[in-house]
Amino acid sequence: MNHPQRPAASASDIAAARLLLQRMGISPADLLQDPAAQPEIPTFADYIPQVSRAVSDGTRRVYSTYWNHAVTAWGPRLITSVTPLEISQLAADIKTNVTPRRNARGGHGAAEHLIGALRCMYNHAVADRLLPEADNPAARVSKPRRQPSARMALPDARLFEITAVAATTGNDPALDALLIRLHTETACRRGGALSLTPEDLDLQQCLVRLREKGGTERWQPVSPTLTAHLRSHAEHRGGLDSGNRLLRYATGMPITARRYDYLWDRLGEHLPWVKTQQVTMHWIRHTILTWVERRFGFAVAQAYAGHHDVTRGARAMSSTGTYVRAGLPEVAAALAVMTGEPHPLAPGSHIPTPTALEALF
Repeated sequence: MNHPQRPAASASDIAAARLLLQRMGISPADLLQDPAAQPEIPTFADYIPQVSRAVSDGTRRVYSTYWNHAVTAWGPRLITSVTPLEISQLAADIKTNVTPRRNARGGHGAAEHLIGALRCMYNHAVADRLLPEADNPAARVSKPRRQPSARMALPDARLFEITAVAATTGNDPALDALLIRLHTETACRRGGALSLTPEDLDLQQCLVRLREKGGTERWQPVSPTLTAHLRSHAEHRGGLDSGNRLLRYATGMPITARRYDYLWDRLGEHLPWVKTQQVTMHWIRHTILTWVERRFGFAVAQAYAGHHDVTRGARAMSSTGTYVRAGLPEVAAALAVMTGEPHPLAPGSHIPTPTALEALF
């Protein structure tokens, strides 16, 4: 028995079928594979919490806000159903409606973080074989061009002003003075200071262990004076219990990133240039690393900053960079000159005459 021949599908039928498959999160390749072998595609609401649990604390802290935006916009949808255009539209919406902050730069950072957060999520989805790399929509969305950083090394007089105001104003000047000194001596990031525990103090060798972004961890020299102040702070504020956070309020509660916001808002009230230039603690890192590089060279500054990737920067890209890394003795020597205090790990005991910055200590 002959069956009547099916009429050829029209262009509109094909377009409608493609649109339906796209909304269902199904690609033509999926139709050619055994359904039993296909993993079940999760929704954004189901998959993002799984990714959040799998990443580091630092990554979660940066991306969680933007993952929440994605869940709000697309929660019940399959993760394979979103197009690059929709991602670009959400990034534009977030850029437009970003919450104004003291150091806001027109929402460019928010849009960049959203795309980064979605790329992170889709990289996990590709690894889980939920979609092929070629179908990763976030990879086909360009990040906004990053604006040049406004940070610069502070003049010595400006750093003196910050230190003096932090130590003489506010509801806990002892804590704020300790924070400023910790960041000035170590050039650490906020995360490194906030994660300090009693086990991160080496009292004999005057070292602190810093855990910072990207899961990096290093021992950083600090002066005997700062070592003693950190120990005393922990003793008087209940931070000596094993595993507990070291830096604390007078009430005994561990400090959070909010302390930094409060500190710099207050500094901006007393020092108008701080508010005008949107100065933050990272400017102090910039200041100290610039000083170290000028006096002790690139290798020591790189070690001081905790940058151990020899592929970073034009000078580090040469194979020579593998052999000229600086170690703890060189970092300790730079610190000893800056603070005017001998350090147990610094070779020799001669401390040169302080410069203006060194006189801060």
